[in-house]
Amino acid sequence: MTSSAELQEQFAALYSASRQELSVPWSTRKRRLQQLQALLKEQQKPLLDAIAADFGQRSHTESTILELIPSHSGIKHALKHGEKWMKRRKAATSWLFKPATCYVQPQPKGVIGIVSPWNYPLFLIIGPLVDAFVAGNRAMVKISEHVPQFAEAMATLVPQYFQADELTIVTGGADIAAAFSALPFDHLLFTGSTAVGKHVMRAAAANLTPVTLELGGKSPVIIATDADLPKAVERIMYGKMINAGQTCIAPDYVLLQHNQLDEFVRLAQAWFDKHYPNWDSNTDFTRIINSTQLQRLQTWLNEAHSNGAQVVTLAKQRADFLTPCLVHHAPDDCQLMQQEIFGPILPLVTVDSVQAAIDYINVRPRPLACYVFAEQAELIEQCVKKTVAGGMCVNDVVLHVAQDNLPFGGIGPSGMGAYHGQTGFETMSHLKSVFVQKPKNMVALMNPPYGKRVKTLLRFLKP
Repeated sequence: MTSSAELQEQFAALYSASRQELSVPWSTRKRRLQQLQALLKEQQKPLLDAIAADFGQRSHTESTILELIPSHSGIKHALKHGEKWMKRRKAATSWLFKPATCYVQPQPKGVIGIVSPWNYPLFLIIGPLVDAFVAGNRAMVKISEHVPQFAEAMATLVPQYFQADELTIVTGGADIAAAFSALPFDHLLFTGSTAVGKHVMRAAAANLTPVTLELGGKSPVIIATDADLPKAVERIMYGKMINAGQTCIAPDYVLLQHNQLDEFVRLAQAWFDKHYPNWDSNTDFTRIINSTQLQRLQTWLNEAHSNGAQVVTLAKQRADFLTPCLVHHAPDDCQLMQQEIFGPILPLVTVDSVQAAIDYINVRPRPLACYVFAEQAELIEQCVKKTVAGGMCVNDVVLHVAQDNLPFGGIGPSGMGAYHGQTGFETMSHLKSVFVQKPKNMVALMNPPYGKRVKTLLRFLKP
């Protein structure tokens, strides 16, 4: 575990190195990305083993699909486009100042701090690291204390691929996380809960550190009357059940028409039975990360049930697992309907129309994601334009996070700023504006004393 003294020493080394290398060539950025790529390829098994151990059960296949593949994709995308992104960009010059020219020069910010969560411990480190490295920065990563074996594996493996003044892994509990957030980074990216995000932002404010906050929220699904319901259920259930619902952009609740409820329940049960057979011994379903989270989910479920909600369990009780279930007619004021669920519980809310679903969403905090299933272009456009969320999928869920060309981030309580791809490069870069004056110019015509010459000129310039 990293001590407070080590934390300060590690940051000082990164900070000093970043100030000595203000212009970082593509060759250096490329090397760091390739080293990150090599780490993932060569150390795949110990990393997947560590993740599985921390969860108690999480299949290597699921971790490969959800974490390794998108991580490699992000690195490849940066390697392909990064050299172009870092080039200066010509900017138009107002006619009044010609023949001067303008351009924008992207520059590394310096040292990027990354606070990563436990639910996707690998992908949610690699994604920000790719953006930091392609932008020419050095980085310091604080790994969640809830995945101690993964944190230890990264702390052991990273020094085999990177110098300490390029990338440093920090481990420890909440006290170290608080001290980490208070360091004077050049940029700080945090992934986690909204409540903790507020603490991180307050700590960063003391140093005027710019922040990117990837938080959470209750991501809704709208099912229109013309939707292909079997397909919608298939995709919604997939997005909800992967990683046992411990996904920040998992469908949190479904808004559907009254006459769709019974069929949705039937189709969801059939989907679950097909994809998670032999439940007693199934190894494809991920376990809830720890007893605290398990107890939280069970308490919320019991509260909803005791207040009139109908709970449809999709499997029988299994030791140390939360039984996946659907919930309908849950009171709006219960915890299950007020807080981000982060587990394999899917509330179903019946509404009279698509517009009623939109209204339901819009009186609540803006979510990290919003999903719509519909066939009519007008209905789709209505949902896209009249809801506000960090990101959106049409006729699917969660997959927008895996698109390297799409910015990923939240809005309002679900986050601030965005990263991934070129957006991530620009987030982690300082876009310096440069004005280049030519030897012969007309700027001196505006100099005082403000006599006849200037007044004549102003007649042409006045709006």
